[in-house]
Amino acid sequence: MKIQRTSYLEQIIHQHQVHPICALLGPRQVGKTTLARQYAALFKKPIFFDLENPVDLASLANPMLALQNLDNDLIIIDEIQRLPDLFPVLRYLVDQRPYKFLILGSASRDLIRQSSESLAGRIGYLQLPPFSLQECPDLTKLWVRGGFPPSYLAGSDQFSQTWRQSYITTFMERDIPQLGFSIPPQLMRRLWMMLAHNHGNILNMSDIGRSLEITHQKVRTYTEILTGTFMTRLLEPWFANISKRQVKTPKIYIRDSGILHSLLSITQYEELIMHPKLGASWEGFALEEVVKLFGAQDNELFFWATQGGAELDLLLLKNGKRLGFEFKYSQNPRITPSMHSALEDLRLDHLFVIYPYPKTFPLAPLVTACGLGTPEFFGLPKVQTK
Repeated sequence: MKIQRTSYLEQIIHQHQVHPICALLGPRQVGKTTLARQYAALFKKPIFFDLENPVDLASLANPMLALQNLDNDLIIIDEIQRLPDLFPVLRYLVDQRPYKFLILGSASRDLIRQSSESLAGRIGYLQLPPFSLQECPDLTKLWVRGGFPPSYLAGSDQFSQTWRQSYITTFMERDIPQLGFSIPPQLMRRLWMMLAHNHGNILNMSDIGRSLEITHQKVRTYTEILTGTFMTRLLEPWFANISKRQVKTPKIYIRDSGILHSLLSITQYEELIMHPKLGASWEGFALEEVVKLFGAQDNELFFWATQGGAELDLLLLKNGKRLGFEFKYSQNPRITPSMHSALEDLRLDHLFVIYPYPKTFPLAPLVTACGLGTPEFFGLPKVQTK
C-alpha cells in the first residue's frame, strides 16, 4: 500500500518558486526522504547527501569544496541537524549562483537555530506531519496506530506496536544525543511516560520534577526538546481581556496518537475504548487533525480556561477569524455553559464540536457538531462564519 502525499509535494514546489532553499522538517520516519526522492524525480540532475551515511558525511567535511562546483539542478541534504555548520556555506552558495537546495531535518528550526539566523530571506520552511485522515480514511486504525507510515501500514496492530516501541527507544538512545543533548535515556522515558499520563491536561512542571527528582527548569527544558523534535505539543493559553481569572500554564499533548498509546501500553482499539485516557486520547487525536486540516502554525493555536471552570479545547486564529473547537468522545454532544462563555468572552466567529460520529448538525447559533473525517469536517477551512 502506497499513500501519495501530493499536497506536500506541491508545497515544496511552491517554496522553491519563492526561495532557493526549502527546509522540510518533521519527526524521523515520517516520510521526508520518500517525499524528497519523489520531488527529485522532477529534476534532470539531482544529487542526494544523507548525513547518516558516513561516506556522505565525510564528503561534506569540507562543504565549500564539495558543493561549490556542483552543476546539479537540485541538491538534497538529509538529516541536516547533524551538520548545522553547513548553513553559512549554503547562504554563500545561493548568493553566488542559482542553486536549489532541499534540506531535510528531524528537529524544528528553533533547535536548528543556525538556519533561521544564517538563511533569513533565502529559506522557506515546510513541516511534514504523520499521515492525516485526508490521506488515510480509516479513522479507527489511524487513531489507534498513529500516522507514522511504518506504524500505520504495519501488517497487524501487534507489529505496529512493536515498531513504535522500537522507535521510542531509538529516539531516546540515539536521536536526542545526536542533537547534542546529554539526557539519561531512562530519565527521558520516565518523563515521556508521565507526560503521556498528563496528555490533554495542564502541565504542572513542579509536580513532575518532584516525581523525577529533578528541577522544574529541567522538566521544562526536556519537554521543550520533545516539542522541538515534534514528539509533544505545548499548547499555550490565550488571555482574553476579561475580568475572570484565567489559566496561564500550557497544556501538554503527545502529538502522535500511536506514540501516546504505546506509552500507555495500548495496542488495540478494544483496549483503548476501555482505558481511562480514552477522552484525552480522542481530544489530542482530533486536535492534531484540525491542525493538519488548516495547516495551522504554533502561533495560531491556543487553549482557553478560567479559574471558574469555563474552557475551550482549541482556539484557532486563522485568516482573521477566531474559531473555537471542543473535542468530545460522545455520541450526543450538547451545548454547555462553558461553550456559551467561550463564545461570549472570546468573541468567536464559530465554535465546532468535533465528535466521532458521521453526522453534522447545529447545536446553537454559531455552534455546530461535526463528525471527524466527514465531508463537512474536511470543508471546515472554507466554511463561512459570521
